[in-house]
Amino acid sequence: MDRAEIDIIRDFNRVVTLRSGAMEESYLGRGRPLGQARVLFEIGPGGRDLKDLRERLRLDSGYLSRLLASLRRQGLVEVQPDRGDKRKRRAMLTEAGRAEWAAYDSLSDDRARSMLEPLSPGGRTRLVAAMAEVGRLLGLATLTITVEPPASLDARACVAAYVGELGLRFEEGFDPGNGNPTPDDEALTPPAGCFLVARLDGRAVGCGALRRLAPGVGEVKRMWVAPEARGLGLSRRLLGALEEHARDLGIDRVRLDTNRALGEAQALYRSAGYREIARFNDNPYADFWFEKSLDGG
Repeated sequence: MDRAEIDIIRDFNRVVTLRSGAMEESYLGRGRPLGQARVLFEIGPGGRDLKDLRERLRLDSGYLSRLLASLRRQGLVEVQPDRGDKRKRRAMLTEAGRAEWAAYDSLSDDRARSMLEPLSPGGRTRLVAAMAEVGRLLGLATLTITVEPPASLDARACVAAYVGELGLRFEEGFDPGNGNPTPDDEALTPPAGCFLVARLDGRAVGCGALRRLAPGVGEVKRMWVAPEARGLGLSRRLLGALEEHARDLGIDRVRLDTNRALGEAQALYRSAGYREIARFNDNPYADFWFEKSLDGG
């Protein structure tokens, strides 16, 4: 990795640390450091499950417990069993905590304005665009793609979002049971196949599945990326991960199909080395069928 690139990243981190107030003993003048303020803000007026809070902030259980204990002593937070699942615990803001949350929200707006006000209109546009791009790229640096049980909550949520989007985009709508049944969980579980979930910053934003059609032949199914995560190359990385798992499962040819409404999917598959072939299934929603040899042949 280039030394100059590392130095630029470090300089950027220094500027952000100073301008964001991360070094302030009393963040935004509210009497507590950034860590406590961040936890308070992430809990929010609606509260948050402790597991979700820990994953969102990337904190170990011990450190989060200490931060919550401090906020509880200040009378800002309560931790109680989740009404929907007594096995879970949920952090909730007290009335005083909600007032602090509102104060932080307003002061955070003021700090953002203080960064923009000294700049010209063109400078503001450039800064906002650059920050948006940095945020997206830093998010991509947190990308994980893991094999998951197809019945997991995140897997089911991704498939539901996939089905919902196709229902809106296909001219004829989309019914996953109409001649194109969802593969059963066993077919998407190693060694028969696999189901992948992609996460950015711990949040599920994409999925893809692979099932075995015949000896040495597999089929890619349920490729989907959340709209807010598009444009980062995630679809290509998901497809590449599915191909790697196919090789591990002894599959050397991968097939897939797609609808005419999904032009971006067709472009992805062609650019990834898939060639158009004759129909190989009875999917009534398919207009194009593709295949790729994974052994380079």
